[in-house]
Amino acid sequence: MDERYSRQTLFSPIGVGGQAHIRQKHILLLGAGALGSANAEALTRAGVGKVTIVDRDYVESSNLQRQQLYTEQDVEDKLPKAEAAKQHLHAINHEVEVEAIIMDASAQTLEPLLDDVDLIIDATDNFETRMIINDLSQKLQIPWIYGACVGSVGMTMTILPGKTPCMNCLMKTIPVQGMTCDTGGIISPAVTMVVAHQTAEALKILVEDWESVRPTLVTFDLWRNQYQTIKLTKAKRKDCLSCGEQRTYPFLNPENRTKTAVLCGRDTVQVRPSKPLKLQLGKLAKDLQGSGYLIKVNPFLLSCEKDGERMVVFEDGRALIHGTKDIVHAKVLYQRILG
Repeated sequence: MDERYSRQTLFSPIGVGGQAHIRQKHILLLGAGALGSANAEALTRAGVGKVTIVDRDYVESSNLQRQQLYTEQDVEDKLPKAEAAKQHLHAINHEVEVEAIIMDASAQTLEPLLDDVDLIIDATDNFETRMIINDLSQKLQIPWIYGACVGSVGMTMTILPGKTPCMNCLMKTIPVQGMTCDTGGIISPAVTMVVAHQTAEALKILVEDWESVRPTLVTFDLWRNQYQTIKLTKAKRKDCLSCGEQRTYPFLNPENRTKTAVLCGRDTVQVRPSKPLKLQLGKLAKDLQGSGYLIKVNPFLLSCEKDGERMVVFEDGRALIHGTKDIVHAKVLYQRILG
């Protein structure tokens, strides 16, 4: 066995046989931000066979505080995150095949990528994409590892189709709405903690040590010194439309996705959630003001502006993104604020 992985193979749950398994496996990493770049680096160093990275964004200076794979030169070059990650990962371990895909993830664009994927790692910044991952995971029987963090809080969970509850089973347990990094900020140790759990779970799955896969949802708050694990065994639902007895994979249905449209004659994109929300505009205004946004709010709508980009958000979750006709860019701005 290559000396490169000697310390990893000395760890008996992996060993030489486990390392051989790792070398044969293909991981899809959805998102190349804080969680994605750190997972990609750890698994590339571990010697995984192939890593496919999907991301729609490019490297910005605000990323460097917590997205450890990127450099100031990436910001200067305005490199897409997936491509920047590929270049750095190749320099770390040229034996690992890294594929960079620069695109906005959807059910239609993701499913063709999953033919030979052994594991999906969630490193996204919005719940809608996670639910698409969940349904594709159940449909194609591919394990996936959920992870999220904001402020000093993080959570992670491993989902094994046919064995564990899926994300749709847990919709009442895991909050769909909440702060984002743009509204609540984030500290890098929270990222590191989530990644440590995700990467450890990934290695268990890659070496096929199914008995060691953690069956709980982990949540923590590093600033308040809180750590909790929640048993999920009884949460699996027979009537779940994603993993139950009469599954329909609802989040693969176009009707359940965010709607976008360029407004005729205007430099504006309208974004609508799949279902109307009931936003607390006052609370949202307070969160955004703390993040440097210029805010105007009334009982009907909130206008926020930062770095020359302006968005108007309505109580039902609909938003107008001014100053662009780029639908993908509009969705990025929308999800930065509303998650």
